[in-house]
Amino acid sequence: MERNNLYPIFLKTVNLHVLIVGGGNVAEEKLTFLTKSSPDAKVTMVSPMFREATKELAEKYDVVLITDKYQENYLVGKHLVVATTDKPEVNVQVYNDCRKLDKLVNVADNPPYCDFYMGGIVTKGNVKIAISTNGKSPTTAKRLRQFFEEVIPEDISKMVQNLNDYRKTIKGDFEQKVDKMNEITSKLVEKI
Repeated sequence: MERNNLYPIFLKTVNLHVLIVGGGNVAEEKLTFLTKSSPDAKVTMVSPMFREATKELAEKYDVVLITDKYQENYLVGKHLVVATTDKPEVNVQVYNDCRKLDKLVNVADNPPYCDFYMGGIVTKGNVKIAISTNGKSPTTAKRLRQFFEEVIPEDISKMVQNLNDYRKTIKGDFEQKVDKMNEITSKLVEKI
């Protein structure tokens, strides 16, 4: 049976600089999901053209738009790169340039040219769940995202904060604190 060997991480995008190459529908979709999840992300987009809705989104989230064709020098100072153009040769060039410069890259809808995938994300206050289907089914990730958005209560942040406050009051070493928190939170996953 095949398994998902991806390692999930949560990036502080305020400390990183993301480059999106492209200005069409796919670029707009990537920008939309990125800014929805991380409104403080530092993002630059480069493309010969941008959709009107992309321009509006860029203004709202302080995204830098560069009206130009992709060139390797646009990778300088960038940490993550997403290639979304409708020209496969440009996307492959972005990938190859990123490989040379040790940049993490995602070529949209082309898993062999991806160091990472931008999966489904559910955010409820301090709780964030990322969903991956190993790049095989974005639709499944979308449906799982919708399911979790429905079942996770809106006030879950209050519970997280209360548990964090309680955790600070527990005495003992690390192992004792973990045991106590496990005991308290085990009720959260008991089946009815």
